Amino acid sequence: MKHVDGRLRLRAYTFAKRASDIVVALASLLITLPILLVTVMALWASMGPPAMFQQSRAGYLGRAFTLFKFRTMRGPKPGREGLDDEARLSAIGRFLRRTSIDELPQLVNVLRGEMSLVGPRPLLMEYLPLYTQEQARRHAVRPGITGWAQINGRNALSWDDKLAMDVWYVEHRSMPLDLRILAVTIWIVVLRSGISQDGHATAEAFRGSATPDSPARDRATTDEVSHE
Repeated sequence: MKHVDGRLRLRAYTFAKRASDIVVALASLLITLPILLVTVMALWASMGPPAMFQQSRAGYLGRAFTLFKFRTMRGPKPGREGLDDEARLSAIGRFLRRTSIDELPQLVNVLRGEMSLVGPRPLLMEYLPLYTQEQARRHAVRPGITGWAQINGRNALSWDDKLAMDVWYVEHRSMPLDLRILAVTIWIVVLRSGISQDGHATAEAFRGSATPDSPARDRATTDEVSHE
């Protein structure tokens, strides 16, 4: 009976979470529409089109989807080949990252059902073979714009710690926990804390933690949004 009750609670939570995702994402897009338009114009003026950065990420059950973010880095040009993230990050890009405005387009991903407001951050598809069996459990839920790891250190955490927190969230997810994460996220955005790791413009690429001899470890990217 407890098992049945647990499944019913999970179904109720999943339904309530999806409904609240749609309502909040739609309302947030309408409220932030002026910010979105100004950001697009500012990016066009400073770096040229496109204003949006799109990349394939691993979503629910590891399925690929296209994540939307505002561009924060300059594209490769003659003389810029091989530049690291710090050198490619534009002035407006720094501002967008500090304020988390670059994440706002992901509200569209939420409306499309590819993401949730709260959940493990969606990471690169090429990271999938690098996870341990335990770490891969982070894909048992939709990825989120914010999550448990984001309110507990964000990019200041090690990869092992972030992935462990993702799994913890999957095991303990509930509406009260989601509301807590959203509330703390707003506070963290105001404080602008945990945006990057020491020595990196954002965060270093994930290279695996449990299989040091795996050839997949050498495929970690340094593209723009591989670093949160």
